[in-house]
Amino acid sequence: MKEIVVISGKGGTGKTSITAAFACLANSPVVADCDVDAADLFLVLEPTILKEEKFSGGSLAKIRQEQCTSCGTCMEVCRFDAVVEDEQSQKRQFSIDPVACEGCGVCAYFCPECAIDFSPVVNGVWFVSDTRVGPMVHARLGIAEENSGKLVTLVRNEAKKIAQNNGHDYLIVDGSPGIGCPVIASITGADFVVIVTEPTVSGEHDLDRVHQLTSHFGIPAAVCINKADINPEMTGKIIEQSRHKGITVAGQIRYDKAFTKAQIEKETVLEYTDSAVADDIKKVWSSILKQL
Repeated sequence: MKEIVVISGKGGTGKTSITAAFACLANSPVVADCDVDAADLFLVLEPTILKEEKFSGGSLAKIRQEQCTSCGTCMEVCRFDAVVEDEQSQKRQFSIDPVACEGCGVCAYFCPECAIDFSPVVNGVWFVSDTRVGPMVHARLGIAEENSGKLVTLVRNEAKKIAQNNGHDYLIVDGSPGIGCPVIASITGADFVVIVTEPTVSGEHDLDRVHQLTSHFGIPAAVCINKADINPEMTGKIIEQSRHKGITVAGQIRYDKAFTKAQIEKETVLEYTDSAVADDIKKVWSSILKQL
């Protein structure tokens, strides 16, 4: 089983649409949507949910008021200013701000009365589904919730189990954009990374940052230039600089409104059209397979 992760240095490059198209081209794939902060691969693949589980990536402190002696130790030791004193109360009383609490557990550890509960909190949900291209593992992180890196790891691991246990040839992963924790969790241990970029100044800059990340972890990578024809000069510059830095260019995909129209119809680009843009995507996929 080969794991191919599709990432980008910024949002809006067409990463998810290209991932969905690769899933259509792959032989017996399992799909994982690891862009958990803004998951949208389900909009194209229309998964039928077979399994739903809660995700807990951390814990939250809560003071048991009936046991609290108002000593203030929790406020003294909290470095995140998450312990709040109620100034309207007749007696000194404290509570935990759930937004400011980082779940470190220091307040519960040092509380002399053991009056602080430190319990797991639900940050989101994850799913195992069936789609027309194969099994899919995806997730939904709660609003303003953290620990997306842990959720990405969970999604990848569950997808790997399905692929390995059922003899699938490929694991196609829609990774997170950027270079932060969710991206690192998306690519570590992968067989190959496809970096989707676009011919803009920000696209060129973010491509360089993402390549530094894949190089740091020693993961083979190639760049795919989407909307390549909107700025041929910048496309040429990206190709030249990529080759100079030893980055393989998997290919170029022309700009086509079929990307947007396909999403509206809940289809992949390849299902929506057999025009030249479909041929571009197929050539990129063929180039990737040759490098695996």
